[in-house]
Amino acid sequence: MRFLGNIEAKTDAKGRAFLPAVFRKVLQASGEENLVLRKDVFQSCLVLYPESVWNARLDLLKSQLKPWKPSHQQMFRQFVSEAEVVTLDGNGRFLISKRLQRVAGISQSLQFIGMDDTIEIWSPDDLKKTLRSDEAFSREFEEIMNAEE
Repeated sequence: MRFLGNIEAKTDAKGRAFLPAVFRKVLQASGEENLVLRKDVFQSCLVLYPESVWNARLDLLKSQLKPWKPSHQQMFRQFVSEAEVVTLDGNGRFLISKRLQRVAGISQSLQFIGMDDTIEIWSPDDLKKTLRSDEAFSREFEEIMNAEE
């Protein structure tokens, strides 16, 4: 399952957004019905996980944590408690809760970014702040791809 693209969209008055058709097709082809929405751990965006991807990430996190260590238990609690299950309605819309809109700085305009097996949802202004110039991107890309191991 691979999501690709940068798609501009808007929420309606109730906070619902249409999942772009190109992303819905990927979900349907993969047989995915359930989605999980959570604020990204590092960026001020939301991440929409197909359920199978969410479960794999959760398993990975759990494999790194010790269940009887209080700080690890707290880390897991915070990670899962901030997630919300979302479902698409018959028109391909889903609700972005007011809480998640607030933490991600999303008002009416938003951008969907396909990030391989997840979809990021950004405030357009915040997305612009994170993107590098074409020249800086090219330089860093070249450095990474030509790095010696």
